[in-house]
Amino acid sequence: MTAEEKQDYPKASNALVFGGILTYIAGILLVMAFASPYWLESYEETFSSFENMGLWEYCFDKFRYPYYQFNVVFDGCHYIFSEKYYVLREWLLPGWLMVVQAFVTLALMLSFSSQIIIALELIRWPLEFVLMYEWMLSGIAFVGNALAALLLFLAVSIFGGECWRRDWLLNPNFNHLSWSYAFAVIAMFLHAFAAVQVYLDAKRGWEYRKQGRNLVFQMHPDPGRNGYV
Repeated sequence: MTAEEKQDYPKASNALVFGGILTYIAGILLVMAFASPYWLESYEETFSSFENMGLWEYCFDKFRYPYYQFNVVFDGCHYIFSEKYYVLREWLLPGWLMVVQAFVTLALMLSFSSQIIIALELIRWPLEFVLMYEWMLSGIAFVGNALAALLLFLAVSIFGGECWRRDWLLNPNFNHLSWSYAFAVIAMFLHAFAAVQVYLDAKRGWEYRKQGRNLVFQMHPDPGRNGYV
């Protein structure tokens, strides 16, 4: 097939391009929210011994846990599963926070899976497979984005509703939601908008699936040779 013939094959739709851009931006924001320790932060004027926390890290300033029998000072930022926080882990990591961690982790995996699929569609590789099954690939990317948005909605809702519990961090009224949480919320909306765009492309691909199949048959008059039926 010549270069001129290749140019005759349909390019990715504007809906897929726009959906892909939204998905990539959402993925970047989700990674930042996933890794950064600023889901919850204390007000500076309160001089709280709790400084800030994320899904995987807590930061304290000369904090003493009142229910620990030894006079141990917790200072600085540490990974939640580090040995430093071993005696506090049950308190720092309640069940609802583990659910939030699980939801955000699954959303991140779905987001990156959708990005890979959309990238393959945009570069049209492998060309024959994309022409034959673009509707299916877009459908999978749509499901991935939609599920990522749903999981993030559940994660931010649970965290926003539980982060001021008095049986968790001391003096919850000294704290406020911070920018990592905001990034997760923005990523949720972007994944939802991306899902709509990718769905439109999947719908278009379903309507033009016969055209893509015919183009592949033109490339390979004997469809059984490459396993296409």
